[in-house]
Amino acid sequence: MAVSTTFSGAKLEALLLKCSSSSRGSSSSPTHLSVIGKPRRTLIRCDAQASDVLVKSDGPSNAISLSALEQLKTSAADRYTKERSSIVVIGLSVHTAPVEMREKLAIPEAEWPRAIAELCSLNHIEEAAVLSTCNRMEIYVVALSQHRGVKEVMEWMSKTSSVPVSELCQHRFLLYNKDATQHIFEVSAGLDSLVLGEGQILAQVKQVVKVGQGVNGFGRNISGLFKHAITVGKRVRTETNIAAGAVSVSSAAVELAFMKLPEASHDKARMLVIGAGKMGKLVIKHLVAKGCTKMVVVNRTEERVAAIREELKDVEIIYKPLSEMLTSAGEADVIFTSTASENPLFLKDHVKDLPSASQDVGGHRIFIDISVPRNVGSCVSDLESVRVYNVDDLKEVVAANKEDRLRKAMEAQAIIAEESKQFEAWRDSLETVPTIKKLRAYAERIRAAELEKCLGKMGDDISKKTRKAVDDLSRGIVNRLLHGPMQHLRCDGSDSRTLSETLENMHALNRMFSLETEISVLEQKIRAKVEQNQK
Repeated sequence: MAVSTTFSGAKLEALLLKCSSSSRGSSSSPTHLSVIGKPRRTLIRCDAQASDVLVKSDGPSNAISLSALEQLKTSAADRYTKERSSIVVIGLSVHTAPVEMREKLAIPEAEWPRAIAELCSLNHIEEAAVLSTCNRMEIYVVALSQHRGVKEVMEWMSKTSSVPVSELCQHRFLLYNKDATQHIFEVSAGLDSLVLGEGQILAQVKQVVKVGQGVNGFGRNISGLFKHAITVGKRVRTETNIAAGAVSVSSAAVELAFMKLPEASHDKARMLVIGAGKMGKLVIKHLVAKGCTKMVVVNRTEERVAAIREELKDVEIIYKPLSEMLTSAGEADVIFTSTASENPLFLKDHVKDLPSASQDVGGHRIFIDISVPRNVGSCVSDLESVRVYNVDDLKEVVAANKEDRLRKAMEAQAIIAEESKQFEAWRDSLETVPTIKKLRAYAERIRAAELEKCLGKMGDDISKKTRKAVDDLSRGIVNRLLHGPMQHLRCDGSDSRTLSETLENMHALNRMFSLETEISVLEQKIRAKVEQNQK
């Protein structure tokens, strides 16, 4: 979205020189600033050598060369006058990255507030949210500058995961504004899930909002985006049949286990479930639906297992503490793992000495690991007596009925397109907020000054009632005068006024009344960020 004013070269130069002088002695390495091209609804790769502008250091003084400074001023002025703050999603999902990569970046729910705070401390990041599940790890931000914001987030992801940026770029996806909005709406609706229409992802999107409440950095744009995504997820499931017959990750895991077991052993295989959280509970329920009447559940405490046992009274559910996990594994043929442990529960040395699985299942013990990070180390699959499957292997289950899946997705896309327009209209309406506030403040200053003059001429002996009447009269006149301009600054989809018309009105008012424009707001935000991080 264009902004009519230009970024002041003098101000930019002063800001850059200040940043340079504050960093003297801290680093002599060059800084690269690359220009990101037009956003596409596709995977965007890193290109470390394209369109770089180099800020060179010269000796101990680290002075910025004049030619480089001129290039920076030109590119920055062009960038800041052509873009507003952007919604960006940077992530890895089951569609772009293997579980080995996703588990390195997984962020536990308890750490989401800390992650938001760290992201928002970056110079060009204003708001942030984290969506981390077994199938995806996505960072949503409001960036004051697209390419600088992306660069800072990628460096943060690399630092927290110890994965080089170059390696992250091979698996990441990167979406801006409308594409980012459409993506989170598709995620919430279950269209981007490994299992089309699965309901657990909607609950996880709701949890992002719940955890984000009251967290500095989970601001108006990101909060509004996720709340609207929840609305979309509910509407898609209500108005389409996408959830009809849909399976969850847990049910797909159970289905995969039965696909791998000999058919004759379905009612004989000994089942072990490790973890009695939400996913573990769903595994147990789907096992019962498949006809299992007895299973062992290993959990840190017995409380959750007892609650499940109370709910499924016709099933024999045997509780075992974590201290008996290996013993229980040796007595099981199929083992489901779904815990939040950040370290593997099973390694090769743990499994190699376990008793063999029963001959009813062919002598091979099956591990179905639906945790991210994984609960079963990759080294375990080296053992001949073991078969290990993780969330990426569930694709085999969901490959069926592809045509029906596509038809349902098309029905949902129409709803998503409609809701995306509504969200973009709401966000566009926020563009005029600074102008509205400053116009009201401008009018209020004039009203207050003229009211003071009027009351001064009326003398000190006027009654409170008269004083209030005059005050109310002045407010009423101002409100009536502002009503027309305010109506023409609306762009929330409630009338036929286009966004371009609204922006033209905004710029006209800025010129007529010498109001500060959005570019000044962007500059102030970035300046404040830089100064805060220099303290």
